[in-house]
Amino acid sequence: MRALAPALDDAELAVTADALALGQWARVRTLLTGTGTDWDLRGHRLTVLATSPGSAAWAADWLLAEPDSGDAATLLALATVRLAVRGASSTTAAARACATAAGMLPDDPTPWLGALILARRCGTPEGQEHAFRQIRARHRDHHHAHHLMTAALAERQPDGGDGPRHPAHDFAARAAERAPADSPLALLPVVAHAERYRALAAAGLAPPDPADCGHWSTPHAHQVLQAAFDWWLEWEGEDHPRRTIDLNFLAHAMFHEGRMAEAAALFQRIGPHPTRAPWSYAGRDAEAAFRAARATALRRAGTPAPGAALLMTKV
Repeated sequence: MRALAPALDDAELAVTADALALGQWARVRTLLTGTGTDWDLRGHRLTVLATSPGSAAWAADWLLAEPDSGDAATLLALATVRLAVRGASSTTAAARACATAAGMLPDDPTPWLGALILARRCGTPEGQEHAFRQIRARHRDHHHAHHLMTAALAERQPDGGDGPRHPAHDFAARAAERAPADSPLALLPVVAHAERYRALAAAGLAPPDPADCGHWSTPHAHQVLQAAFDWWLEWEGEDHPRRTIDLNFLAHAMFHEGRMAEAAALFQRIGPHPTRAPWSYAGRDAEAAFRAARATALRRAGTPAPGAALLMTKV
């Protein structure tokens, strides 16, 4: 198991990312050609490829060899954004690279995903909202973009409480309502709850250990988590490229609400694919937190609660 591997369970992506680190950008070209216009999958793959060592330099070489390649320009944009977020490149260069890629691929939301990542870390609320609107104009239910906006909104009004009217909760609820019935955006309210905890903990308004607060036991939290878990049990389309991220958020929430049977079933469904978020929130070691929670849930789970047994059959 590659702990906290950003490729999640996309084995083809993991192999290609390793190849890119060795300068084999032709493998990336082949992968992206096969990905086509599955925008969630394309966004996931390109953001992961952008984390490969030397990805910006290799993407620049690719673009030099194939100056009309929108794929090369988009990889270069996302890799440059990553460098800018880390302080290793200028935000101006990153924004310019995103604009160049967007001009080459006007129907592709992925260059705008790069712009949203950049605005999320280095920009303004107005910049975030503009990039998000551009993404939704190209792919209404873009998974990664909705997660990024939820996280950004959770940081607003840090001392404004955690009621359902907070912008993060309101945004997530509306997105879940308008999404198609089979969209994993149905789980976005759970993500909002975890992101709001992260923001409150960072502001010193919630304890650094989520087990020490009642954040997951309020009536609003219970309603959100129950609806999300019930939806997941009925979902048959478990082929979304970022489904493991949602599953980790749901397991994290169920565990901290104290619903060990459901949490244990979810941990078994996750298998060897923990994600950094939300286990790392409040400065925790993500892998250690995941392993400890999983061990506790599996140990304490008794007879599966209604619905948990059904989920077990999906493992």
